[in-house]
Formats: sequence, C-alpha cells, structure tokens
Amino acid sequence: MIQRVYTWFLKKAAHPMAGFYLFFVSFIESFISPFPPDPLMIPMVLAKPYKAWYYAFICTLASVLGGLIGYYIGYALLDTIGHQIIDLYNLNSAFSKLKNFFQQYGFWIILVKGFTPIPFKVVTITCGATHTNLGIFILASFISRGMRFYLEAYLFWRWGPSIQAKLEKNLRLTMLIATCLLVLGYISIKYIF
Repeated sequence: MIQRVYTWFLKKAAHPMAGFYLFFVSFIESFISPFPPDPLMIPMVLAKPYKAWYYAFICTLASVLGGLIGYYIGYALLDTIGHQIIDLYNLNSAFSKLKNFFQQYGFWIILVKGFTPIPFKVVTITCGATHTNLGIFILASFISRGMRFYLEAYLFWRWGPSIQAKLEKNLRLTMLIATCLLVLGYISIKYIF
C-alpha cells in the first residue's frame, strides 16, 4: 500500500500538469486542506532536480495566496466558514488561545509556525480574526513558507539520489515519521496553545 502511494506520487511528479497539482495542493492547504504540499513537492524535485527552485517558488507563492484566503475567512467570515473549518479540525480551544498570542507576537508566530508542520490554516485564519496587519502577515508568510520549501528543495536537489535511495529502502519508516510529524503539528496546536 505505502509503495503504491509513493509510486503514485512519483508518477504525478513527472506528469506535465505537476506544477498545477503542486500549486493547487499548496494553495488549499493554507485555508482548508489537512494535507501539506511537501509529499508532492519532494518527489517532484527528485524526478526533476533542475526544477527544484521552481517547485519551491510554486509552493511558496501558492501557500501565501491561499493564506490570504485563510486571512479573509478569519477577518470577514469567521462566524460562518471560519468556525466550520476550526470545528472540522476540533481546534476551538487552540484557536482561542492563539488569538491572544497573535495580538502580542503576530509576526514571530507566523514566522515560526509557517515553517513547522503545524497546520498553516490555523495561522492564516487566526491572523484574519485578530486583524493582524496584512503587510506583516504577507511578509512573515513569504519568509516562513519560503524558508521551509526552499530548504526542502535544496536538500533534495543537493542530496536527492542518496536521500531517495534511503527513503525507498525505509519507506514505511519514512511514511510513519511524516505522518507522526503531521499529527504532532495538530496536537501541538490543540494542546500546547
């Protein structure tokens, strides 16, 4: 099963519409989807290392543009769509606590959380709900998301073949670690904040 999913990602990474798929996944992850773009971007960089920077750019730009949708949801649609998204992920208490932190440390929270596996949609919606300065939100989002995606692109561009061999050799462990990081991101939002 895991091998089939990995093979599917590799095939999609080599598809002529791969850039569009990556843009779409990155875009919707910033306001509604639970799936980060990394599992799609990494095989794309492995399949076409010469496009590593292009893929990092797509992820960064789409993530920030999707973040603007999340911001708008928090700013203008919190009582309708915003709370539905927060309820969907069962993050009500975390959202309330985050609002207080954002009012004091907005830029730094965006910078840190945009780089981690913590769901970016919580950050974007909270920024809108707390009316975080839009310029600060955009700047911090570009920096944090760019650092994340460009770092991944660099690592897989630089050491791709050796990393790929290790990933494929330990595919189950790799998928388990990736899943754990995603779950830990949700847990940290829910219980730490």
